[in-house]
Amino acid sequence: MIQEQELSERKLKILQAIIKNYLETGEPVGSRTISKYTDLNLSSATIRNEMADLEELGYILQPHTSAGRIPSDKGYRLYVDMLMEQKEQELSEMQDQMLEKADKMDQLLKQAAKVLANSTNYATLVSSPMNNRNRIKFIQLTMVDEEQMIAVIVLDGNVIKNKIIHVDEPINNENLLKLNMLLNTTLNGMSIEEINLGLIARLKEGAGIHSEVVGNVLDAVAEVIQVDEDMQIYTSGATNIFKYPELSDKQSAQEIISAFEEKQQLTDLVTQTLSNEENTGIQVYIGDEAPVKTMKDCSVVTATYELGDGVKGTIGIIGPKRMDYENVLKSMKRLQSELDQMFHKEE
Repeated sequence: MIQEQELSERKLKILQAIIKNYLETGEPVGSRTISKYTDLNLSSATIRNEMADLEELGYILQPHTSAGRIPSDKGYRLYVDMLMEQKEQELSEMQDQMLEKADKMDQLLKQAAKVLANSTNYATLVSSPMNNRNRIKFIQLTMVDEEQMIAVIVLDGNVIKNKIIHVDEPINNENLLKLNMLLNTTLNGMSIEEINLGLIARLKEGAGIHSEVVGNVLDAVAEVIQVDEDMQIYTSGATNIFKYPELSDKQSAQEIISAFEEKQQLTDLVTQTLSNEENTGIQVYIGDEAPVKTMKDCSVVTATYELGDGVKGTIGIIGPKRMDYENVLKSMKRLQSELDQMFHKEE
């Protein structure tokens, strides 16, 4: 049994050759093809041995109908990780001023989705930038009667939101003061994304017998801090999915088309992408890694762009697992650069 370890340079080159050949042809790859494809000057027998090792390690698979091999999700993942190390991943900031030009932004993002679909031959989406800058400035809890309290929540820009919270029993002034101090010392200056489970647990522990009240206050904060405007998602190239036999022959093609028409799943995809603070560059999801279940037979590539502090949107590309990752990453970077130039022209 082969122990998995860092692959030798020879195995890596053979794996890369298999993947590149499969990306181009969509056909299982045999050792004879690899011997012509690489500059390793290895015999077919040596390549077959290396391919057997790669298969045992889970990087390639052998379809029942062929003696050739195809990449596994694990093989794609290694290839993408290596490729992304060579690319500049971060998308630079765009300018706040473009937010004021909503109509031009709509046209720009529609065109961006179309250009991206044409340049990659995959399905694409571009979401409108959303303002997630709302931070908590102050919270004031006051009893209205024995069963209700009012939470006055003040956000940055002195935006004031009120929320009635039901309580099981009255809270005396001393405990109310302690709750107010606890909430304000902990939450002051925070955005909703920064309020994680650990923080909530500490707040509830500090509130003691009134932990349920704290939970209700946090629910109220989450509700009022949500962005009011609806997210716009611009799509293009959904029918490109039918160009790839491994997708068009399956129910997944229709599911993907439906997702693009209804957009709720795309909204979920964008929301999940934006909610992860670490997703500041390009992210690649292969197969079951995809945040949306209907895309489990695909590869999904997303990028978060930022127009200023907290104003973010998402670019997405959906295609087969044998996606031309190098072209996709280049197209992502090119789109970012073109958007950046356009925003600067508008200043």
